[in-house]
Amino acid sequence: MQVASGTFYSTQQRIIAKLSEVDATSKEKAVTAQQADLDMQEQNWLHYIAGGLFAEVKRTKDKRYYIATYCQI
Repeated sequence: MQVASGTFYSTQQRIIAKLSEVDATSKEKAVTAQQADLDMQEQNWLHYIAGGLFAEVKRTKDKRYYIATYCQI
């Protein structure tokens, strides 16, 4: 279980860093996974990382992603 949580955390941090690089910091600035240059592993984890009530990465209805305001780097 510890390995899975470590993988989750490190993948989440890489996704947040890449979203930050393209300035996806609000719903209006949200980008697709391709625009954020997410690799296949990061794209596979998006389902688990994005969208929850307290998630740091949020997903729009049209599958674009952004960093939630309360957790920006």
